[in-house]
Amino acid sequence: MPIDKTAKIWMDGKLVDWDDARIHVLTHTLHYGSGVFEGIRAYPTASGPAVFRLTDHMRRLLQSAHFFMMEVPFTLQELVDATKETIRVNQVESCYIRPIAFLGYGEMGLNPLLSPVNVSIAVWPWGTYLGDEALKHGVRMKVSSWRRMDPNVNPVAAKGTGIYINSSLAKVEALHAGYDEAILLNTHGFVAECTGENIFVVKDGTLVTPPLSSGVPHRHRRRDRPDAVGRRSRDRRARRDHPQDPGDLLRNRPRRGAAIQRVVGICPRMT
Repeated sequence: MPIDKTAKIWMDGKLVDWDDARIHVLTHTLHYGSGVFEGIRAYPTASGPAVFRLTDHMRRLLQSAHFFMMEVPFTLQELVDATKETIRVNQVESCYIRPIAFLGYGEMGLNPLLSPVNVSIAVWPWGTYLGDEALKHGVRMKVSSWRRMDPNVNPVAAKGTGIYINSSLAKVEALHAGYDEAILLNTHGFVAECTGENIFVVKDGTLVTPPLSSGVPHRHRRRDRPDAVGRRSRDRRARRDHPQDPGDLLRNRPRRGAAIQRVVGICPRMT
């Protein structure tokens, strides 16, 4: 999706012009994928933009950094305040918020411990994921041939930049096959998630979603699922054949809008 640029980006404690927010080509994370990030939304209200679970998201950013043994040089409160400042300066009523902590320029090689840790926060307007037509008519999905990575392979509880190549491959495969989105199974063959969304199945009036043990990162939107659709909810493992009726399958994007979208078609094949 094209980016609608704003005026300023917060970088290591300073607000810089959008076009001046640059890093060196030999930045460590660019080569080894050892950065962490968050995706957050701010929504318009009568009192101005309201950020959804800002503190929780920033706490998870720091937890992800801990998994990658990165010492972020800013406190939780400093990151929260920096986000609010960046939104105010850019004068946006609603926006997507992308904080990222990454290993910067100065060291190369697989030992990241001596690399400096840089932090940036960008905000910009970003519409509904998959577009408004998906909200009206639903989405078509396929089971991906790519598996969600095992927690013994990568720390999947962390939102690591390099880890998301797994989701990106599944997404591109689905698009090339003519679908809107993909469902990833874990290495045990159970449903994990979509490429970047929670997945829910409605069974007997109950909203069921895969547990964290299925290999998905903790998603804040999971806490709000009963209020979102007015149903009871529970975590339960799901086989790939559980969501046989696409009318009972929902997907939720916690980052680019809080819309819950109905799935209107599923391809169960992994080819």
